Amino acid sequence: MFRIRTMNNIAAEGLDLFSADMYEVGSDVKNPDAILLRSADLHGVEIPSSVLAVARAGAGYNNIPVDVCGERGIVVFNTPGANANAVKELTLAALFLSSRRIPDAMRWLASLRVALDAGAPGVDVPVLVEKEKSRFDGPELAGKTLGVVGLGAIGVMVANDAASLGMDVIGFDPYISVNAAWSLSRSVRHAEVIEDVLRVSDYVSVHVPYNDKTKGMFSADRLAMMKAGARLLNFARGGLVNDVDVISALDCGRLSVYVTDFPTAELLRHDGVVCIPHLGASTPEAEVNCAVNAVKGLKNFLETGVIENSVNFPRCQLVCHSPYRLLVINHNIPNMVGQITTLLASGGINITDLINHHRDAFAYNIIDTEQEIPAGMRAALEEIPGIIRVRTPPPPAGFHALHASSQ
Repeated sequence: MFRIRTMNNIAAEGLDLFSADMYEVGSDVKNPDAILLRSADLHGVEIPSSVLAVARAGAGYNNIPVDVCGERGIVVFNTPGANANAVKELTLAALFLSSRRIPDAMRWLASLRVALDAGAPGVDVPVLVEKEKSRFDGPELAGKTLGVVGLGAIGVMVANDAASLGMDVIGFDPYISVNAAWSLSRSVRHAEVIEDVLRVSDYVSVHVPYNDKTKGMFSADRLAMMKAGARLLNFARGGLVNDVDVISALDCGRLSVYVTDFPTAELLRHDGVVCIPHLGASTPEAEVNCAVNAVKGLKNFLETGVIENSVNFPRCQLVCHSPYRLLVINHNIPNMVGQITTLLASGGINITDLINHHRDAFAYNIIDTEQEIPAGMRAALEEIPGIIRVRTPPPPAGFHALHASSQ
């Protein structure tokens, strides 16, 4: 039986996928095989030695010590794309909010209500509305240029829907995946460098992951490249944009509006900033999608060793055609596969299928065999320098009977 420790409230639609006969799930589970969380911070938390995987029901994983997990052979999963539609819809709303001065207009109407509630004389709302509405005019989106920086699941959806609104869309992503490229509308132009996007765009929407390479990517130098009066939207991560520099760009007119889902005290105080309280993925649909995807990823890994949507280990899949499976995590150094297969051969273990993939400093092996791997051989494998973790998952239910009937 696998043990799953939850560290946040996870949607029931996801937890229900854990069958009671194979999984023990709860916030107080001892010696867990996996941790399932949303925003709980694992930095500085002692992760039990029993943990094989951590799954984040969401796309971001800044709350997980990924490097530490990798060195311990703990596979970290996230759920990219599960909340993409929710973030896309809020980004589209932000385009309208930034363009038509809707927040300013609503604040002004709220001030009228305060005056009415206070019994102020001469507050004729219809007359005042007709008199003052010109203060809040703004341009239409149709015919304007939207630059989309980052063409992952969210960026592609934003680009496609903006194009359907009549916008001229130009995108930039040097690492665009094949699936994303296939999903992108043919009307979306592709820029070779980010500078080509910034110079021509009336609106720029940021959809890139936050890491050491992207931290502060919208600082003074890049903001200075933007078209005068452009509007910047950030629904990815707060640290992608330098708050001090964006305020300076607003003050000098380089930017006309900054819309962000990541407010700070400084941003809240500036009239040119539209702050939204981190609502990008705050929909019941996104919560369910993230939970379901996270649980499916965990189950697949724990039960079969297959890895997909990991942030620290390679994608690795192998259809099981043998009764026994060996899973090995090792440092990405020469002759690891040779040492593993040689040791198996010395013990009379016949390999029926094998796959080895690597990512950065780590490699992952799925090895199917005709014989069960003895405990002593697993221990011997663990003694090989460079090997981090060895595991033999249980055969799928009914596999032996099915295998015997096919002989």
